[in-house]
Order: sequence, then C-alpha cells, then structure tokens
Amino acid sequence: MKIGIFDPYLDDLGGGEKYILSLASCLSQNNDVSLFWDKKEDLKEVTQRFSIDISRVELTKNIFSKDFGFFQKLKESSKYEVILFLSDGSIPILFCKKLFLHLQQPIKRPRYSIKDHLKIKRVNKVICNSKYTQGYLDNSLKNKSIVIYPPINLKPKKVNKENIILTVGRFRVKNVGTADYKKQSVLLDAFLKMVDQGLKNWKFVLATSVREHEREEFEKLKKKAKDYPVEFLVNKTNDELWDIYSKSKIYWHATGFGEDLEKHPDYAEHFGISTVEAMGGGCVPIVIDAGGQREIVDDGMNGFIWNDIQTLKKLTLKLINDPGLLEKFENKSREKANEFAKRDFCKEIQNLITNG
Repeated sequence: MKIGIFDPYLDDLGGGEKYILSLASCLSQNNDVSLFWDKKEDLKEVTQRFSIDISRVELTKNIFSKDFGFFQKLKESSKYEVILFLSDGSIPILFCKKLFLHLQQPIKRPRYSIKDHLKIKRVNKVICNSKYTQGYLDNSLKNKSIVIYPPINLKPKKVNKENIILTVGRFRVKNVGTADYKKQSVLLDAFLKMVDQGLKNWKFVLATSVREHEREEFEKLKKKAKDYPVEFLVNKTNDELWDIYSKSKIYWHATGFGEDLEKHPDYAEHFGISTVEAMGGGCVPIVIDAGGQREIVDDGMNGFIWNDIQTLKKLTLKLINDPGLLEKFENKSREKANEFAKRDFCKEIQNLITNG
C-alpha cells in the first residue's frame, strides 16, 4: 500500500512529532511510506532525539507547500492509496483513495461551512491522541473519530533511586500564544520556595530541549536557580532521559496552569507521554488536573492531581514524609504505565489504515 504522511511541524521536538514518526516507522514495515518533507537534514535531530528508525521511510517533495498549485497537488495525491494528514482542524481536498486526519491537540474553531462538510465526507477516519483531544471535535468529525494513544516504549534502568523531583518538557516561550508553555518557571519557583521553607536533601531536575533562538530566555530561567539544588538537563536523547526517569522519585507536571482552558484548551497537555514514561521509571506523578493528565494519573491511587501551587507543595511533602506511601505509589505508577505500554500501537494503526 502506498501511503503519504504530512506533518507541518516535523522539525519540532514535541510529542506530536514523536507520534507521527512512530506511526511512519510502524506503517513502513509492510507498506511503501513517504513523508511529505523537503529537507532531510531537518529530521536528523528529531529521529536521534527520539531514537526512532525511519530508514524504510522515503522523503518526498512536500505537495502541501506553496510550491505546489492546487491542481498539481490533486494530481500528486492521486498516486497514493492513503494519505494521513496532521490537521489543525482544516480538511484538505485530495484525490487519494483514503484520507485520514490526525489531531494532536483540541481544536476550538467556528462551525464548519457547507463546503467543509462536503470535504469531511471524504475523510475516512479522524485519529486523536487522547480522549481530551477527541472531546473538542465538532460532531461531524467526532462521529468519525477514534482514540489511539501514543506508543509507549518503557526502558527503565536498574539504578538506585535518589531524592529527585523531575519535570520533562520542551522549553517553549514563543509561537504558542502563551509565555512559558510547559510552566517550567512555575515549577522552579515552587521548588525554590520549598527549599526556602526548609526542604533539605532534595534536588529539582528540569529536563528540556532548547533551540538556539530560545537560549537567551532559557539562561534567564537558569539564573533564577543559582545557588539552589537544581540541575538542568538539555537536549538529551530518549535513552539518556531514562537515566533520570529511573533515578527520580517524584514527577511534576504543570502545563495549562493559570490558563483559560475553556478559551484555549490547547494550552493544557494534550496527552502526556513524559508523564507515562516517568511513571514507567518509577516516578510518582503529581500533575495538574487538566488535559490528558486525567487519563493517565488516578488520583490517590498511583499519584496525585492538583489545581493550585499550595496543593502541589502539600502533596509533594506528603510523599517525602511518608516513604511507605511513596514506595506504594511507585509500584502502582509502574503498573499504570505498563497498561499503556502493553498496547500494540503498530497493530492498531495498521488495522485502521487497512480497514478504516
């Protein structure tokens, strides 16, 4: 089967790109798969970062670029049996036999026009990365949607646990409509305040990916942590991240904190791969009660959820001061992560493309 895949953000380092590249890698095992992407060098950093093998995937000219006219795009799309299109809520007009939309984040947009509804009829299925994302779909798309959670590959290492509170996420302060998208500064401030209030013998580790144009802002964040037990891990590979997942005891997550999520649901975590991976490494999650985090953490069973910083600190101290509870939740966290990891992502995707 000849399959084309389009993601306009393939040079990014986010979970969405990990999802798309994993999908391409899976489908390339039994199909002729092409990525509509013009620059091979852009993918090198992303594939190394996520340790994903796309050696069987071909890069082809991006028919969705401005260089391709409308009719030229239609002609090229007719050469594919399947096209999978990462959508921002828009629906392309294509001549492939099957069209699948993929949504990585909740979309709030005006009602679809009559023209849009005609285009939707050509869509075979809409793939969502979480129930949270699916919940914001227009009914005309929701009726065609299915949730396929991102692939989770757990690689915990046998190392001794250390008194570490960890957070993992891209450093993004621009082009997402909100400052401090992952709320790293919020979590850093919370930890610094805990230290000022007497917390001892614990370290905060912030693992992140930083682009060159973001370095100046990132250095400001690092400066705040001077003389505190804080460590920054920058642009580490997936394998290197498993070192810190396995060493850490507690995992913090705050994406969406302080935002108007009714107006901007995309400002919350759409799913939360890093949360699941941290749990797989034996980190107990204490995460914000928003977005896809609710689908991962069972409050009071394998971790905690919170709505304000005072509660975040209170729950953290509860675990720190009760080693027995921390150990119990560590085991439960691993169990919940394994539930996601046991799913056969490749099989789910292949069955959908074949039968959808």
